[in-house]
Amino acid sequence: MMRSLFAGVAGLKTHQTRMDVIGNNIANVNTTAYKSQSMVFSDLMYQTTRAASGANATTGVGGVNARQIGLGSKTSSIKTAITSQGAAQSTNDPFDIMINGSSFFIVNNGQENFFTRDGSFYIDGAGNLVMTSTGYNLMGWGVNEETGEIQKGNVQPLKIMTTENMTYDPQVTTDAVIDGIIDRFDTDLDTTEGRIMNLEFFDNQGYKYTAQFSVHDVDGEHGKFYVQLDQIKDADGKSVFSTTDANGVTTFNGVIFGKNITIPSVAADGTATIKTVKNAVILSFVDGKGTFEGVGGDGYTAGANGAIGTVQGTLSKDPISLTFTQPNFLANQDDLPAGKTPGVISIDFSGCLNYNKNGTSTMGALAGDKKGLGAGLKVGEMSGVTVQKDGKIYATYDNGQRKLLGQIAAASFANPSGLAKQGDNLYSSTMNSGEFDGVGIDITADGGYMESGVLEMSNVDLAAEFTEMITTQRGFQANSRIITVSDTLLEELTNLKR
Repeated sequence: MMRSLFAGVAGLKTHQTRMDVIGNNIANVNTTAYKSQSMVFSDLMYQTTRAASGANATTGVGGVNARQIGLGSKTSSIKTAITSQGAAQSTNDPFDIMINGSSFFIVNNGQENFFTRDGSFYIDGAGNLVMTSTGYNLMGWGVNEETGEIQKGNVQPLKIMTTENMTYDPQVTTDAVIDGIIDRFDTDLDTTEGRIMNLEFFDNQGYKYTAQFSVHDVDGEHGKFYVQLDQIKDADGKSVFSTTDANGVTTFNGVIFGKNITIPSVAADGTATIKTVKNAVILSFVDGKGTFEGVGGDGYTAGANGAIGTVQGTLSKDPISLTFTQPNFLANQDDLPAGKTPGVISIDFSGCLNYNKNGTSTMGALAGDKKGLGAGLKVGEMSGVTVQKDGKIYATYDNGQRKLLGQIAAASFANPSGLAKQGDNLYSSTMNSGEFDGVGIDITADGGYMESGVLEMSNVDLAAEFTEMITTQRGFQANSRIITVSDTLLEELTNLKR
């Protein structure tokens, strides 16, 4: 009877422990990324009143099993469903991040690393990405300043809102394209103003300028036209032209486009004269295809500064460039692509054609080469931040660019169930979970990925927890009955003396 009392007490204790586990699960039903736990029972120990005996071949007596009396139950283990994915809760906050897979975020309190599935982060006053609940730094890898690529190594705090990252450096315009169809019957070509084209470009400090070109028909010569630079204005619409020297070279703060070009001109009465056109180049076309006649070409009078552009070439095959120096600020050679000259914009005329377009020309100017490179940029202000599936963090800017700011590293363990819980949704590594190597992994390496704008919810199943609660309650109740019945038996025993 005393054994049954102790067995009942052991049963009460284990069922109480199980109820504690269930209560903790239910309490954390809305805890971000909480992983539910379950308890496993095992029998406690046994008192052997008779040992087992084997069969006796001589006497023919059979063996006898051991006689053992159990002394109750105990907690065998408390398991955590750490690999069971919780449902997704949409928040639309880019710094709310959910891990899909079995990896963990790495966070640091300034002294040691912890691991978490809680992906609720924010930017603190120092520009670091930190846990919303604890302020611990989210760890990852920085960017190599020379290559712009992720530089992997020991994880470090992700400081993404730095002064350098808040803006995107301006880029000087190095290339431009003038292309389209010139229809020789376009009436605009015969006017004093000509057909107008504008080219917007940037210097290396992000200031924008607009160059105004005009296209004119060369009198009496079908298929020959000249392109003239009429004006360059700053962002406020003010002209930056200054002087024209004796050789016809127009300069503004060191800018030179072209020099005087002499062109035959036929008057209405048939009288042939020579006119001088400043800041111009000539385009000649045969059967719609063109050649570039500009610096050093026929009918061109070179100025004192000498040739500043490519001499001649076939427009339909090889790109031909016309260059002019930008105002105010010359580009730093180190900031330019290979083969580019500081302070020079190369204008490609190779896409110009002379075809019938019903009297309408489509010729236009656009910054950048035919691949869109070298167009230049204004200073970009950060307009948003995005987190990719591989944990890479990009900033977007209002000049259309984006910049890689860093990458969130992930930690993977051979036995994630072996991690020790530290509260605040944190885990630490143990001898049975496997050690963290200090570097981490790209989350996509083990098939996982990160999803921005959502949080992982608790994986607690309330229906299962209430069912477990019922069976636990009945088990506790039954064990309490063992104690009360055993007590009644002891009472009967003491009553024998009466």
